[in-house]
Amino acid sequence: MWLRVSCKLAFNIELSTPFVLMLRPRSGEEQWIERDEFKIAPNVPITEFTDHYGNLCQRLVAPKGNFSIHTTSDVKTSEFVDVDFDAPFVEIKNLPNDILCYLLPSRYCESDRFNELANAITANVNPGYSQVFAIEEWLRTNISYIPGSSEYPISAIEVNYKLSGVCRDLAHLGIALCRSLSIPARMVVGYLHNLYPMDMHAWFEAFVGGRWYTFDATQTGIKGGYVSVGYGLDAADVAIFNQFGPVAHSLQQSVSVIQIKN
Repeated sequence: MWLRVSCKLAFNIELSTPFVLMLRPRSGEEQWIERDEFKIAPNVPITEFTDHYGNLCQRLVAPKGNFSIHTTSDVKTSEFVDVDFDAPFVEIKNLPNDILCYLLPSRYCESDRFNELANAITANVNPGYSQVFAIEEWLRTNISYIPGSSEYPISAIEVNYKLSGVCRDLAHLGIALCRSLSIPARMVVGYLHNLYPMDMHAWFEAFVGGRWYTFDATQTGIKGGYVSVGYGLDAADVAIFNQFGPVAHSLQQSVSVIQIKN
C-alpha cells in the first residue's frame, strides 16, 4: 500500500534554541520513500546527519518567536507484517556485529531484571520467533494499552508494576523481556495507518531467523501499514525532536496517515 504520512509541530520559543529532529523516514527493506517534503518557518539553516543507528536527523537553531516544522512523505509499505513461527533463535556467536548492542540493558529496558518472568512466559515454546510471539501475547493480555496515559517515558520495571501504559511503554517491556532471553530487540517509532487516536506510534522489533520482525502488543492481527522513522535501544534514542535550552512551548503537534493508492 502507498501511504502519505505527515507531522506538523509548532512552538513558541522564548530564546533562540537548538533542536535535533528525527522526522524523515528512510527507504529500506520494508518501505520505499517516493516523495519527501520538509518545511520550516521561519526559514533557518538546517543540516542533516545520520546517527549510529542509521536514523536521519536534522539539526537547526530555532529563532525566538513562533516556529513550525511540517514534514510529508509518500511511502510504499506492506499491508501485512511478516510472520514466521519457524524463524529460529540466532546464537550470539552468529549475530552480526551491529546487532550485538540490542542484547544489552538500556535506560528504559532493564533486561537484566526480567529473566525469570521471560522464562515463565515462554515455557515450552520453541526458541526464536515463537518466544517473541508469546511475549507479545502476554503483553496484550496483561498490560493495558491506554493512549495518552503517560506523558513521559517510563521503564520496563515501572510498566510491569503499573500494568498499563502507552505504546512506547509496552514496547519497553517487550524489548526487556526479549533481551533477557538473549534475543536482540529494538524500539521503533513512526506512523501506523488507521491508528486511533492518531499520533506518532511506537512498537518493537526482534531479531530472529537472521532478520528483524515487527511486534506490536497494542494492535491485533497481522495488519501492516507501519512506516518506520527511527530505531534505537529505547525511547531515549528515538525522540522525534530534542530541544535544548529554555522550554519551548508546544502550540501544535498533529499527525496524519492516509492511504493514497494500493
